[in-house]
Amino acid sequence: MSEAHPANPSTFDPAVGVRVGHGYDLHRLEPLAPKGAGRALVVGGVRLDSDCGPVAHSDGDALLHAITDAILGALSMPDIGQLFPDTDPRHAGEDSSVYVVEAARRAKELGWRIGNLDATVILERPKIGPHKMAMRERIARMLGVDVGSVNVKGKTHEGVGALGEGRAIEVHVVAMLVRA
Repeated sequence: MSEAHPANPSTFDPAVGVRVGHGYDLHRLEPLAPKGAGRALVVGGVRLDSDCGPVAHSDGDALLHAITDAILGALSMPDIGQLFPDTDPRHAGEDSSVYVVEAARRAKELGWRIGNLDATVILERPKIGPHKMAMRERIARMLGVDVGSVNVKGKTHEGVGALGEGRAIEVHVVAMLVRA
């Protein structure tokens, strides 16, 4: 994208063949327009049937945002908000796959490849179980890896707090990068 790589590849210890990053994202969920400010609910590049969706500048795909941050974190790079600020009108409604692809491109450029990703999506409803394989396949294509390198788990918040009341979606991702 427009910003140069702030990470200096020469600072990566050549003896270390693995890097790990953690990504996190949370979005408030509201009824879809015109009843509220929610966008269509897209998780892992898959649109889910829901009367609520994320309030977000981009498409609000919390899973793809967390994946992006996990990869960038493993590279010691700025986070998604710094590279794709929500103050930039170019990113309004943008498909979040753009961010994942860019993070993977940066990793490859610096001599790393995705070893694996493990994601936990916390969403009370709708259940993501029926959609997990489609999510894994979409994410694997974005990253250029085998689907076996991508795991997505769905959890609820057992009715507790904003997550449990269906007013938010939260995602945690761990990414392991290995030397290419």
